[in-house]
Amino acid sequence: MASPGTVYAQVVVNIPSVQGVFDYALPPELGGKVNVGSLVRVPFGRRMVQGVVFRFIEQPAVAEVKAITGLIDPDPVLTSSQIALAEALKDTFWMSLADAVGLMLPPGLSQQADTLYALRTESASRADLDLSPVQKRLLNLLRRRGPLRGRQIDRHFKHVDWRRSAGKLVRMGLLTRQSVLPPPSVRPKYVRTAQLAVPPRVAEEAMPTLGKTPATLKRRQAALRMLMREADEVQVTWVYAESGCNLADLQTLAERGLIVLRENEAWRDPLARLAAETPLTESPTPTQAQERALEAIRSAFTHSPSRPLLLHGVTGSGKTEIYLRAVQEAIRRGRQAIVLVPEIALTPQTVRRFLARFPGQVGLLHSRLSAGERYDTWRRARAGMLNVVIGPRSALFAPLPDVGVIVADECHDGSYYQSEPPFYHAVEAAILYARLSGAVCLLGSATPPVTYRYRAERGEFHLLKLPKRIASSPPQEDARSLSLPPVHVVDMRAELVSGHRGIFSHALLDALAETLARGEQAILFLNRRGTATYVFCRECGYALKCPRCDTPLTYHIHPPKGSSPLLCHRCGYTRQMPGRCPQCGGTQIRQYGLGSERVEAEVQRLFPQARTLRWDRDTTRHKDAHEIILSHFVAHRADVLIGTQMLAKGLDLPLVTLVGIVLADVGLNFPDPFAAERVFQVLMQVAGRAGRSTRGGRVILQTFQPEHYAIRHAARHDYDGFYARELDYRRRLGYPPFARLVRLEYRHLQATQAEEAAHALAERLHRWLKEEDRRQTTVIGPVPCFFSPLGGLHRWQIVLRGPEPETLLRGRHLPEGWRVEIEPPSLL
Repeated sequence: MASPGTVYAQVVVNIPSVQGVFDYALPPELGGKVNVGSLVRVPFGRRMVQGVVFRFIEQPAVAEVKAITGLIDPDPVLTSSQIALAEALKDTFWMSLADAVGLMLPPGLSQQADTLYALRTESASRADLDLSPVQKRLLNLLRRRGPLRGRQIDRHFKHVDWRRSAGKLVRMGLLTRQSVLPPPSVRPKYVRTAQLAVPPRVAEEAMPTLGKTPATLKRRQAALRMLMREADEVQVTWVYAESGCNLADLQTLAERGLIVLRENEAWRDPLARLAAETPLTESPTPTQAQERALEAIRSAFTHSPSRPLLLHGVTGSGKTEIYLRAVQEAIRRGRQAIVLVPEIALTPQTVRRFLARFPGQVGLLHSRLSAGERYDTWRRARAGMLNVVIGPRSALFAPLPDVGVIVADECHDGSYYQSEPPFYHAVEAAILYARLSGAVCLLGSATPPVTYRYRAERGEFHLLKLPKRIASSPPQEDARSLSLPPVHVVDMRAELVSGHRGIFSHALLDALAETLARGEQAILFLNRRGTATYVFCRECGYALKCPRCDTPLTYHIHPPKGSSPLLCHRCGYTRQMPGRCPQCGGTQIRQYGLGSERVEAEVQRLFPQARTLRWDRDTTRHKDAHEIILSHFVAHRADVLIGTQMLAKGLDLPLVTLVGIVLADVGLNFPDPFAAERVFQVLMQVAGRAGRSTRGGRVILQTFQPEHYAIRHAARHDYDGFYARELDYRRRLGYPPFARLVRLEYRHLQATQAEEAAHALAERLHRWLKEEDRRQTTVIGPVPCFFSPLGGLHRWQIVLRGPEPETLLRGRHLPEGWRVEIEPPSLL
C-alpha cells in the first residue's frame, strides 16, 4: 500500500535479462541524497542488486513496494540527457534498459548480482559418491581456490553448463550458494604527500635530535633536507627514493611538528605525459570550402540544430580542422564536445591535434585504458572538468553536463557498430543523443555510407563538401592545388600469364625500390578481415556465384548436413567444387588468403635494407601499442608499414609517397550485399594515405578483378560514380536505403539443434507475416552464417527485410537464445 508522504522512484535494475523499470520506496534517511540518475542498492527477488533511479513518481504501480536500501555513489551517475538516450536506445536497437544503462557506466563501478559457491563438507572426496566429471571438476576447483562467484567459475568452464551440476551438488549437501552483490571494484586513488611545516631555520636546529642511532639520524636528516629544498608538497615515494627513509621516519617528523603529511586525490590521467609533450598550435587560415562548411556549422549552433551535418571531404581536405573549429564553438558557448573515432588506433593522432588546441581540457576513453583511468576520466567528465572527450564507441557515453557538439570522424567505418550484445551503432546513437541534448551532430568521411548520402539528398542530413586537398604540413598555401594520388591498377591475371607468381607485381616492386631509394616511406595494405577466403579462378578471375541470386559462393570445409561444400548464404543454394572454371575452363580454382606476416617476410627478403613495421591485431594487443607503432613510423624509424584495416582509418602521414594495395578484391567476394561498398570505402581511404604533402604520391592497386565497379571507381577516386551505381544495385535488390533489415541469429553447440531452431522460428515468422498481411516484408533464410561455427558454436540466421520489419517482433516473445540486430552493417 502506498503511504502518504512517501517518495517513490522508478529504478532500472542492473540485470540485463530484465526489461523495464520497477517501483521502489525512498526511505526517509535517503531523502535529499538520492536524485534522478543516482546509483542505488535495491532488493530484487531474493537478491540485492544495483539500480539507477530514472524518475520519481507519486504513486507506485503495485500495492507492495520494497525500499531502496543504499546509495552507492553520492553523485548521480547519469545525466537527464543520458536517461533519455537510454530509453531511445532501448526502442531503436532492441536492447533492455539495463543494457543501455550498462553502456554508460564505467567498468568496475557497475556490478551485477552474482552467486557465491563454497564447499560445505570434505565428504565430496568420498569414493562412494557417484559424481559426474563436471561435478568432480567443480569440486576440485573450489577445493583448490576456495569460495568463488559464478562469473569467476565461468572462466574455468567454457561452453559447459556447470550450473546444473552445481545445483545437484547443493541438493546433495556438498555445496552452499548465496546471492552476493560485489562492491564497486574501482575507487578514487589517493597519494600521501609531505611538506615542510616550519621555517628552514627551525628545521636545521632540530637536525641533531632526529634519531638515536646513526642510521636513523642520517635517514631523517636526508628526508628533512629534501623537503627544505621543495617549496610545495612532495609525494612521499619521491622522499623515500631520494633519502632512503620510510613512512615511520616521516611520521616521527610529523609528530614533532616539522613536516605535514597529507593524503590527496590523484587523477589517473592517461594523457598526462602526452599533454606535457604537446606544443600549442595556432589555427590555420581556412580555405574557402572550409569557411563555407564552418558557416553552416555556426548557423546550426545558432538556430538549434534539427538535422545532422554530413561533412563529405576527400582525404586530406582538412576535415579535422573543421572538427576543431566546431569544438571551439561549443566551448565558447559554455558547452562540451564528444569526438568519436572508429578505432583506438586513431586516438593518439587525434588526441595530439586536440591537446595542441585545447590544453588541459581533453579526456580520453577507450577499452585499452586501465579501469582506474577510465573511472577517473568518467568522473572528471561528470564534474565538468573536461570540455572534450575523445575515443571510440564508449566515449559517446561520457557524462558531460551539457553536450554541445558530437563529432563522428570516419562515420562510414564498421567499427562503430558493436557486434556483440547489446547491439548498437555508435553513429546512429550519436544522432539520437545530439537530437535529445540539442547538440550539433557532425559526421565526417571521405566515403560517406550510401545510406547517409541518400538521406542527405532527401533532406534528412545537411550535406557539406570539401572537394579539394590541402597540405598536411606548412606552408598550407603551397598546396591549394594538391591533388589526389594517381592510382595504377595492376591486373594480377596478366602477371600470372607472364610467369610472375610473387606477392608483389613488377610495378609494385619497382615503385617500392624507387621510394626506398629516395628515403621516403611506403604503406603496404592487405584488404582482408578474418579468413578472407573466397573461391575464384586464378586464370580468368571468375568468382563462383549462386545462379539464384548472384551472390558469391562460400567454401565450407565442414558444410551443413545435407549440403555440398559450396554454399550460398543468402538463399541456401549448394553445389560441389567444380573441377574446371565455368567461364574459361581453367583448372586453377582456389580459395585465396594472405597474411600480413607473410607480406612482411617477403619485403624483408626482397629489400633487406628496408626497416619494416607491422600494424595489425597481433601487434597491437598491448596498451599504447598503437601509439608506439605510429610514433615510430612518423619519426621515420621505419620505411615500410604493413597492415590491414587499421591503415585505412584517417592517418595523416606526410612522408608516405607510396601505397601498395597487395590484393584489393578479397572483400568483394563476401556473400554480403554491402561487400562492394566496404571494399570501395577501404580502397579510397587507404589510397588517401599517399601524397598528403607537397612530395606527392602514388598508389599501386593489385587485383584479379579490375573490371569490378568498386575497383574501377576507387581507382578514379570517383565517389559519385560509385554511389550512383551502388544505389541502383540496392534499389533493384531492395536493400537499404530502400528497405530496413533485421537480423536474427541463433547459436548452439550442436549443429542440428541450431538448424532446427532456425527453421522453427522461420515458420513462425511466416505465420506472423500472414496474420498481419504484411506483403512488403520478406523472410530471407534460414541459412548458416558465413563464419560458422564461431568459437565452437554453430550459427544460423534469418533476415527480415521490409519497410519496418522490427515492428513485426514488437510485443511478441522470441524463443530463448535468439539475438536480434536492427539494421546490421553486415549479414555475415
